Amino acid sequence: MTTHAVEQGEGPVVLLVHGYPETSHSWRHQLPALAAAGYRAVAIDVRGYGRSSRPPAVEEYAMGRLVADNVRVAEALGSDEVVIVGHDWGAPIAWTSALLRPDLFSALAMLSVPYAPPSLQPPTKVFAELFGDEAEFYMNYFQEPGRADAEAAEDVRWWLSGFYYGAAAGAPPEATRFAVVPKGQRMKDLMAQPEGEMAWLPPADLDHYVAEFERTGFTGGLNRYRNLDRDWADLAAFRGRPITVPSLFIGGDKDGPTQWGAGAIARFPETLPLLRGSHILEDCGHWVQQEKPAEVNALLLEFLAEVRPPA
Repeated sequence: MTTHAVEQGEGPVVLLVHGYPETSHSWRHQLPALAAAGYRAVAIDVRGYGRSSRPPAVEEYAMGRLVADNVRVAEALGSDEVVIVGHDWGAPIAWTSALLRPDLFSALAMLSVPYAPPSLQPPTKVFAELFGDEAEFYMNYFQEPGRADAEAAEDVRWWLSGFYYGAAAGAPPEATRFAVVPKGQRMKDLMAQPEGEMAWLPPADLDHYVAEFERTGFTGGLNRYRNLDRDWADLAAFRGRPITVPSLFIGGDKDGPTQWGAGAIARFPETLPLLRGSHILEDCGHWVQQEKPAEVNALLLEFLAEVRPPA
């Protein structure tokens, strides 16, 4: 198993974990800022993405495997204490790393997805009950191997730009409807496209993502969703346990997971007893560190100065 990483700087290690559908490139604004402040900033391609290994079996993307990847990265860097930062799916990967190995991942920052302990029922069952028989929430839509994979591969640029545009601040309602797919319809056909370029994602950066996913396909990233219920069962012993390392949350006021997660955010005093800050950025969608890089960098550096100041 190979994990590709991009790094800048020297000092305490800050491990940056991306989400779907992204790569380590999503941290392009944070790497130089953290390095300039005296940190060794390391952004990985999560397994299944970019230049990292893409094993074929669905179970190879279980949460325990991804936490083990992070441990191996820390070992390869020669670090016995790491601050871990995750966005989107990277947030659950990061918080599970801190939950299982608080001795190694000594502080945690979550972007877009707030920490919530596991539900009492398997996640796919919860989503199915929420949306009934007439539609599928996108996480359930992704469960069928090959379905979304093939849709995305038909036109990688269309899929990515529709995903990025629909989840960013300023997207009209019709651009967001792909999150819930009526039975018998395709997610791809519900996506809208921006008129012109997205201010936060210049053409060169979109081109970078397109080239990477044209090369790798989407199955590795989608297999993460296909482990929802497996992770729920595997981590049952930790259900209800708070995260006991210093933590930070940053969300966007126009971001679906931040809005849906209002209840989880309200429970932070219980679930994140060492929380150092919870911030909702105005006029910000899901791609927090790319849409609002200056604000995110300032909050991350303030947090890092408290929990792991550079020498």
